[in-house]
Amino acid sequence: MSDGSDEKAGAAGDDRAQPLVELAEVSKFYGNIRALQDVSLQVHTGEITCVLGDNGAGKSTLIKIVSGLHQHDAGAFRIQGEDVRLGSPREALDRGIATVYQDLAVVPLMPVWRNFFLGSEPVKGRGPLRRMDVDEMRRTTHSALLRMGIDLRDVDQPIGTLSGGERQSVAIARAVHFGAKVLVLDEPTAALGVKQSGVVLKYVAAARDAGLGVVLITHNPHHAYLVGDRFVLLKRGSMAAAYEKSGLELEELVRQMAGGSELEELSHELGR
Repeated sequence: MSDGSDEKAGAAGDDRAQPLVELAEVSKFYGNIRALQDVSLQVHTGEITCVLGDNGAGKSTLIKIVSGLHQHDAGAFRIQGEDVRLGSPREALDRGIATVYQDLAVVPLMPVWRNFFLGSEPVKGRGPLRRMDVDEMRRTTHSALLRMGIDLRDVDQPIGTLSGGERQSVAIARAVHFGAKVLVLDEPTAALGVKQSGVVLKYVAAARDAGLGVVLITHNPHHAYLVGDRFVLLKRGSMAAAYEKSGLELEELVRQMAGGSELEELSHELGR
């Protein structure tokens, strides 16, 4: 006779197996222009899903759909199993989806702590004495960064004085602090050197280890392979391939990004 524990364990397993975010054959059209067609991906708790593709592959359109900026025209977009059509980035954020874009949308001359809380400032006092709680923001920013392993010299320094990798890391820590369940990163290493790219990838992995589901948009297969668990390759708005890490070699991922069979055909033609 069962005491119900098996059923509870099964239900917990189902919860873990259910994607935080799922796109099923999603398409997006702008008039007669096909930006995305029949693209599918899953984002799971504690995993990194990498979306790879060259310029014009559809990566930006996919980000806009997941972040709530645009709505899909066909297919299904699900958040924890619920079909959704997000109306705005604020709605996506309220559902736990935080997007960090390449330009980061920071105010360079403002201190790190001010940028960390930009738009979500805690206040103290009442009536005419109501004001921002600056001391709390400084303390919270410093402790939140430390939890991610980021030890800045001074949270009062203008965020524009930080390196590109450090600014990306602060943006990741901010998303984690404010309770994001899914973190979407738009080409976070695109304009960075090798060392700074390594710094950012370290904190991308830290977000995954903190239990977030991460979507890493990139055109660099080497960076993707270092941290990724799942891989979706886009080409001209369609899915060219989808892989899981097990059984996938870096050489194959690089080959597919370089053009796969098209590259082999070009090599043959040039060889002649």
